[in-house]
Amino acid sequence: MAAKTIYRISFLMAGEVWEIYAESVGQGAMFGFVEVERLLFGERSKLLIDSSEERLKNEFTGVERTFIPLHAVLRIDEVDKAGRGRITDATGKIAAFPMTVVGPGKGSPKS
Repeated sequence: MAAKTIYRISFLMAGEVWEIYAESVGQGAMFGFVEVERLLFGERSKLLIDSSEERLKNEFTGVERTFIPLHAVLRIDEVDKAGRGRITDATGKIAAFPMTVVGPGKGSPKS
């Protein structure tokens, strides 16, 4: 029996870095979005409650598939096992992906 593939997806959401785990990640049917399905959450412990994971569970309750904007994705990793999802503050820790956009006019290539 083949082992399940598990992905860790980190993305920006409202000034925070959200990290979730899922069994399926791909290019979605909607242009510019990453499609994430079958989200995984850690088992609940009666001794320790992780408020950020609880927030993620509440946010994604009843969600079968979510679409994350491509420009918000920080990284997608294939991992051995699912960990605990988390939300951390992104202030001053994240740099935008460098992009050069050349439009018509100055600086555009000559035809």
